[in-house]
Amino acid sequence: MEDLLPFISDVGFPIIVTLYLLHRVEAKLDVLNETIIELPNRLKEGFLDKI
Repeated sequence: MEDLLPFISDVGFPIIVTLYLLHRVEAKLDVLNETIIELPNRLKEGFLDKI
């Protein structure tokens, strides 16, 4: 038990920072995924407007 407490205090902060950064990246990846899905439709609309 005495060895576990310093380990948690040493490793706990990097784990929290990593989870926070992963959460932010996940949100940005969701937006990127939606944009990529919409891209073909927007390209078709832009192409049809020029004709």
